[in-house]
Amino acid sequence: MRMCLTSDIGGYYTSKQEGRDQFGTKGDFITSPEISQVFGELIGIWFVAEWMAQGRKSKGIELVEIGPGRGTLMDDILRTIRNFKPMASSIEAVYLVEASPALRDAQKQLLCGDAPMSETSIGFQSTSKYTNIPIIWTENIRFIPSDGDKSPFIVAHEFFDALPIHAFQSVAPSESSQETIKTPTGEHRLAPGTTKQKGPQWREMVVSPTPEDATHSSLNTPKSEQHLPVPEFQLTLSKSSTPHSLYLPEISPRYRALKSTPGSLIEVSPESHAYAQEFARRIGGSNEAPKSSPSGAAIILDYGPADTIPTNSLRGIREHRRVSPLSSPGLVDISADVDFIAIADAALGASPGVEVHGPVEQGTFLLGMGIRERAEMLMKGMSDVEKKKSVDGAWKRLIDRGGSGMGKVYKAMAIVPESDGKRRPVGFGGDVH
Repeated sequence: MRMCLTSDIGGYYTSKQEGRDQFGTKGDFITSPEISQVFGELIGIWFVAEWMAQGRKSKGIELVEIGPGRGTLMDDILRTIRNFKPMASSIEAVYLVEASPALRDAQKQLLCGDAPMSETSIGFQSTSKYTNIPIIWTENIRFIPSDGDKSPFIVAHEFFDALPIHAFQSVAPSESSQETIKTPTGEHRLAPGTTKQKGPQWREMVVSPTPEDATHSSLNTPKSEQHLPVPEFQLTLSKSSTPHSLYLPEISPRYRALKSTPGSLIEVSPESHAYAQEFARRIGGSNEAPKSSPSGAAIILDYGPADTIPTNSLRGIREHRRVSPLSSPGLVDISADVDFIAIADAALGASPGVEVHGPVEQGTFLLGMGIRERAEMLMKGMSDVEKKKSVDGAWKRLIDRGGSGMGKVYKAMAIVPESDGKRRPVGFGGDVH
C-alpha cells in the first residue's frame, strides 16, 4: 500500500501527471469537504468550541492537518476561524503533513495564493491568504516541533484508511513444526521457544503473482470487476509464519481472543497506532515527557466499523468504481477500513493526559454540530434554484445513513485532554461552554 500510494516514482498520490486529479467528480473519488463547504466549516467550529472549552488560550495554538488532499478542508477551516478573532489571533502556525509534491503545490495555491514559498529545515513554508499565519509543510508529523506549551488542534480526514495494513488468518495447528522463517534478509532459524507452537497459529496474507493461466473465475473476482483485465497479483495465505504474524496479532487481547478459532481474520495497521500515539502525546504529554497542562484536540473522520476488527476490507477505487486493489499499481486508490478501537487503545496507552470520545456516526456528529441549521442559512441567501438544490442534496448526503450516503459508514472520533469524565466534546454528546 505504501509503495503504490506514496512511492517517489509512480505513486498514486506522489506522481504528477498533466490533467490528472485523484479527487472530485472527474477523479477517482470525492470526499466530504469537496461535497459541501459546510463540512469544513463545522470542523472549524469544532476547533473553536474546543478552544473555548479549554480556557480560550491567547497564544500557542497550532492547526495541524494530516493528509490535506487539495487543501479544501483547511481552507474552509481557516475561513471559518477568522470570524472568531480571539482564536484566530492566537494561532501561531498551520502545519500540513503531506508526502506529495503535486498535492503540496495545489494546497499552496489554494491556501496562500501568490505568496512566495520557501524551503525550511522540515519542509516548506508560505503565508495564509487570510492572515499572516505561516503555513508549513512537512512529510511526517514527527518533524513538527513538539513543545509542551503549544496546543495542537489536529484533523485527520480520510487519512487513516490509506495507511498500510497487515492481514492475518488463524489456521489450525500443523503436525510438522516450523524451524526456519523467511524474511527480507533471507531465511533464518527460529528461536527454540517458537518452533513448536501449540494450538492455532496466525498466518499472514501476502501479495503474490497470479498464475499465468489465471482467470477471473479461478481468482473468484467479484462480478463488478470481471470486465477489467485479470490482476497480475493476488492475496495468498503464507504457508509458514512471518515475522509480522509472530508479533502483531499478539499485541492486543482483541486479536489474541480470536486466535483460538481457526479461520478468524484480522487486519492490523501499526502506522495507525503510531499516529494515534503521536496525537495523544502532543495533546496530553507522556510518562516520559509529561505536559503540565494538557491542551489541544484531535478529530479523526474516516470509515470503518464502530467496535469490531476490520476484515477483508482492502479495496481499490478508480473513476468512482470498485476495482481490485492489486490492479494497475499507482493508478488505483487503495484503502482499508479503520480500526477505531485500536486507535483509541493506542492513544490512551500513549498518554495519561487524554481521553477518547467516539466513534460516533458522521451523521450524528454533523447533526450535533448544526449542519442542518448552517445549510438552511446558506440556502436562505440563494436565489438560484439549482444552486439551492445542490446545497440541499450535498449536506443531506453527508448525514444520510442509506447505501449511497456517508452518515453511517463514516465515523468521527475525538482525542481531547483528560477531564475525569466531567466534559464531553460538542458533537459527541457535549455542549459549547
